[in-house]
Parts: sequence; structure tokens; C-alpha cells
Amino acid sequence: MIVAQRYAKSLMELAAEANKVDAVRNDMKMVKQTYDTNRDFALFLDSPIIKTDKKLAVLNEIFKGKISDLTMSFLSLITKKRREAYLKNIAESFDEQYKENKNIFTAVVTSANGLDAATKQKVIDLVKGQMKGEVELVEKINPGTIGGFILKIGDRQIDRSVATQLNTLKKELISKGLN
Repeated sequence: MIVAQRYAKSLMELAAEANKVDAVRNDMKMVKQTYDTNRDFALFLDSPIIKTDKKLAVLNEIFKGKISDLTMSFLSLITKKRREAYLKNIAESFDEQYKENKNIFTAVVTSANGLDAATKQKVIDLVKGQMKGEVELVEKINPGTIGGFILKIGDRQIDRSVATQLNTLKKELISKGLN
């Protein structure tokens, strides 16, 4: 979304000038998490009927003292410009730009039961060997994988799940007429 990317870029530039990029990233993560976990908050911000001053009051009530003054000023600005409906997208775009600037790659690993600490470290080391930069590991649990794991890095995927192996075996047996 172009609007969100532009606002996120402006916020990134402001944060860089103030030497508060990491703090603003944490603030924007909190804003996004609030948006994602509180449906009423999301509906409230997205509503064109609710007046700007009411939205500003609620944003102040929720975030004042919990996020930096720079981020609070930014939230105020986008609300006054009636762009608060883009807040979640702006937060996501800010995080993407942050990761790109810091050379951080997100690796999503899906397994049936979760990974222990040693396996997590092996996955991080594997990804670091392939990509030059830092790795942020996101873990998802899907019992449907049965065993093994599925690793996604950007548009690449490594699928070592038992479910996929069983499916491949089934297809081979059907193609050979051994069903």
C-alpha cells in the first residue's frame, strides 16, 4: 500500500534524524499488536464516523507514556490528516523498512510441536549461512505437518515435513497404479 509506505518512510527518516529508530520500531510493534489483538480498537480507528478529536483522546489514553514522544506526535499527525485507518499498514511497512535497512531476514519455521532451543539455533545458523545478515526466527505450530518442519525465507521454502513426504509417496503410488 503506497500511502502506508510513504508515511512509514517519513517516520523512518524522522526517527533516524532523532537517533530513535529502534525505539520507534518497538513503538510501532506495540501499536500494531494493539490493533491486531483488539478488534474494538481496530474498528474504532477505521470508523469514518468517529471524530478526530475523540480518536486523538483515545490514542493518548492508550499510548501516552508507553511510546516515545516522536511516535506519539506521528500518531497525532496521521490522525489529524485522517489517515489513521492506515495505521496497521504503516506499522508493518515501517518494520519491513527497518529490517531492510538493518539487513534482517525473517525465517518462518512451521513444525508440529514447536522447536527446542538447540534446533532453533541450528535453523538460525542454517539461514545465516545462506543469507548474509541477521535472522529473525518466527515459529509457527501446525499439527498437520505431523513431523519435520517447513522453513520459509522470503519467497523460498524448504519443506521437510512428514505430511509432504507422505503426500509425495501417495502420488507416486497412484501414478504407478499401486493404490
